[in-house]
Amino acid sequence: MTARLHAPFSLLLAAALGAAALAPVAAHAAAGHAGEVDPRIGTGGDGHTFPGATVPFGMIQLSPDTAMPDFKHAYKWAAGYQYGDSSIMGFSHTHFSGSGHSDLGDVLVMPIAGDVRLEPGDPAAPCSGYRSRFSHDSEVVQAGYYAVTLSDYGVRAELTAGRRIGWHRYTFPAGKPAHVLLDLRPSIYDYPGKVLWASLRVHADGTVTGCRTTRGWAPGRELCFAMRFSQPMTSRELYNRETDITYKGFKGPGNQAEDRDAQDGRALVGAFDFGQLKRPLEVKVAISPVSEANAVANLDHDGTGWDFDARRAEAAAAWDKALAVIDVEAPKTAKTQFYTALYHAMLSPTLSMDVNGEYRGPDHAVHRADGFEFHSTWSLWDVYRAQQPLMALLHPARSTDFVRSLIAAREASPFGILPVWAYQGLETWCMIGYHAVPVIADAYVKGVRGFDADKALAAMVASASYGPYGDLADYMKLGYVPIDKEPEAASKTLEYAYDDWSLAQMAKAMGKAGVAATFTKRAGNWRHAWDPQTGFMRARLSDGKFREPFDPEAAGYGSDYTEGNAWQYSWYVPQDVAGLIGAMGGDTKFVAKLDALFEAKVDPSHFKNVEDITGLIGWYAHGNEPSHHIAYLYDYAGAPWKTQARLKQIMDSQYAARPDGLAGNDDLGQMSAWYVFSALGFYPVTPASDEYALGRPFVAKAAIHLANGRTFTVSAAPLDDAHPYVGAVTLNGKPLDRTYLRQGEIVAGGELHFTMQAEPNREWGSAVAARPTAMSRYGG
Repeated sequence: MTARLHAPFSLLLAAALGAAALAPVAAHAAAGHAGEVDPRIGTGGDGHTFPGATVPFGMIQLSPDTAMPDFKHAYKWAAGYQYGDSSIMGFSHTHFSGSGHSDLGDVLVMPIAGDVRLEPGDPAAPCSGYRSRFSHDSEVVQAGYYAVTLSDYGVRAELTAGRRIGWHRYTFPAGKPAHVLLDLRPSIYDYPGKVLWASLRVHADGTVTGCRTTRGWAPGRELCFAMRFSQPMTSRELYNRETDITYKGFKGPGNQAEDRDAQDGRALVGAFDFGQLKRPLEVKVAISPVSEANAVANLDHDGTGWDFDARRAEAAAAWDKALAVIDVEAPKTAKTQFYTALYHAMLSPTLSMDVNGEYRGPDHAVHRADGFEFHSTWSLWDVYRAQQPLMALLHPARSTDFVRSLIAAREASPFGILPVWAYQGLETWCMIGYHAVPVIADAYVKGVRGFDADKALAAMVASASYGPYGDLADYMKLGYVPIDKEPEAASKTLEYAYDDWSLAQMAKAMGKAGVAATFTKRAGNWRHAWDPQTGFMRARLSDGKFREPFDPEAAGYGSDYTEGNAWQYSWYVPQDVAGLIGAMGGDTKFVAKLDALFEAKVDPSHFKNVEDITGLIGWYAHGNEPSHHIAYLYDYAGAPWKTQARLKQIMDSQYAARPDGLAGNDDLGQMSAWYVFSALGFYPVTPASDEYALGRPFVAKAAIHLANGRTFTVSAAPLDDAHPYVGAVTLNGKPLDRTYLRQGEIVAGGELHFTMQAEPNREWGSAVAARPTAMSRYGG
């Protein structure tokens, strides 16, 4: 996912890899599944994951930053860390996991032994600043824990996290004065003037507090913090490194050290001195999107005592509990990949609410949650596909909070619509579609309750009817988005039509026949993008003609498509695959075109100007989300054995237990959720349906422990490279002749068993009645 800003009005808001296999997770790993996670996976290449400490859906992501480059060079450092780097500039408390754009990197802390430097320095010039070299050999990277030796200082740094607290433990070398540097200037995706204003205070009890306001991806974002140390300071200096300060009537010279209790400005740095220490220094930091007072309250509530090892054990236990929802039997490497994928799928959305229930909404005002925990960090263009359906299946109580958070955000929206791409409560307008709609619809159809369904449906209809957003006005009038009025119009027409279908499913389940009929009709708008002459989805002009000239290989901004081309987007009709098969000329032609997609000879440099189109198999691009459902489409044309073969091809080439083991951005868990579902043997091609398309398992046995107390087990035998195809399937001991599974069959508990074989079974699942359902089949 790259940055595509889509405002609800016409003004758009601007805004060396480790290729060797990873060593086993280090000693002292947790006894449960947390010990089978390796957060290094995805930290190299284009995975954009971070290796640091966090807990499931936690507010804190405390992680090392190897670079925070300017916005022109920031893509590979979207999570602040690249495995190929050799120095660390500090440890900050907020990060996105796997995004294609970034921000955050708040409250950067660096332990220093010896002389204090106030600038990060040049990575190519050791000791030119406060950053330090490190070796991967010194790193310990586990779920909820990170440690590294900063070789230029001889400091052993350890990190762990609670839900709102980052915990640090620094062991300094004997005989050198110990310091902690706090830098409020750096930010991931940095550019001049990003920090609008900041404050820094040292209180009488030694607590350090502050806030900063940035004009980053979410303009005007404010984050506050509170920090305490386990040992008293011997001295301190607060600096304002800004050379020309003018803000709200205040003027000052800047660039002056102040040995006092407070500083305000745009370039604040604090240096805290502790003398020569005989024992490790512990630091705890709480954050708040609301206020310094709330940050202190979070610290008081969640950060009692000084016992780093106990907090580390609690973080591991939190991951053990979250990951225990699935037990798998698989070889060690496969287990590492599976549980790391499940771990990555449970990092977002993040808690964005203080202990007193306050959170910041998209109106920038402070609101209070009533009976739920407010979460934000919504990469909705990505996560509606598999990550949120996975949470609805595995953690329905969490899903309830997520839906309530979306509804609350809509109620605080100045435009009265659901989030598009939001974090810390604020909107970025990134990407396209109104994909909070299928997140809510899928949860409801899958049986998630505990939220006001009428409020949810009203929010969904409002989002699908807000004309200024992405030219929905013309879409509602013409049945498509015209390319002369709105960029990437073919993609928008197709994604709106699917979102409309998902809305209709929830309305239908609620007995709202009129709403269901309206949006079921709109779900057929995909046909306005279909060009039977070329055999591709295309964008039309306002007069109804297709835009010319047409190149099905053209991709990205300025084309008809969002982060894709005609080859990739022409399959995006998940709500009506049967209709798409008919439009393409029937099963045989549909399968042949799918084969052509996967078997095309494509030079990866073709997409050099579209960073997110990666993981190519022909035109298929597993590193970006529009392709994620495509391998399963063979099921819908009576050729499930080809789905099985393609899945093996994808699993073998796009995932690995290495730092560069993700073919593209993890996008807040979507790439990982695809892996989890596909390893289990089924996938939600059409969220808001109660069906999953069957593939083939990639683990010998998986027991899913459901929230209702039942267990659903998936097994496969013989499972090896010599037996890649499904010969037969049974559900609870009875033959299953169809290529889909229903939600109700999973939550009822039982066993799904795949008998694997060397050669494809071309008969199983080939009948029309055996295929997953699609809109045209039931009168949509």
